[in-house]
Amino acid sequence: MNSEFRTALDTALASATTPGRAPAMRAYMRDQFDFLGVGTPQRRLAAKPLLKQLKGNGADNLLHYAFELWALPQREYQYVAIDLLDMHSKELELVHIPKLLELVQHKSWWDTVDALASVIGDVLRFRHDGMDRAVKHENMWVRRIALLHQLGWRGKVDTDRLFNYALALAHEKEFFIQKAIGWALRDYARHDPEAIRAFTLKEKQQLSALSYREANKHLLAE
Repeated sequence: MNSEFRTALDTALASATTPGRAPAMRAYMRDQFDFLGVGTPQRRLAAKPLLKQLKGNGADNLLHYAFELWALPQREYQYVAIDLLDMHSKELELVHIPKLLELVQHKSWWDTVDALASVIGDVLRFRHDGMDRAVKHENMWVRRIALLHQLGWRGKVDTDRLFNYALALAHEKEFFIQKAIGWALRDYARHDPEAIRAFTLKEKQQLSALSYREANKHLLAE
């Protein structure tokens, strides 16, 4: 990341900072990260012109900027990195999935991991390269990515993978895995509710109560 870009970004974020907001943002994230105090709409508006300038610079350069932003202490810089990757996701290819999964494993929490799941889903473009390994990964957040990478794919969802991944991780006690199983199933239920009803009924004893409840949240209201 060149010094001109960094200076311009720092200035843009400083102008978008809300005085006194940082402590509340830090507390919301359980005091795991420092914050400048910039809200999401303000951050995106402030950084967008700078991020647009990086279009066409190549995937390797985009990833270089993302990793350098990731290394900065305030959480907003990781969010800017994700905004950058999301804005230019069409420049990323399957060969870049390992680098994206590397980001997943640093400064990990649901906010960045779930946003990266969306980026990775866009890069995969209805493919599943690396996800069969990811679902077995030692890092819990990488396993969560495997569960969530098909969000929003609707009719393009590989239901065998969706159900097999859910069952493969159904034994885990980790909240973020149980929640992700339910979320992935619930998302597909918008496209094929009967398939989710049948699957969750058949596998109710294997699924955690949280996963089952989340998967059927909207179906039970019908």
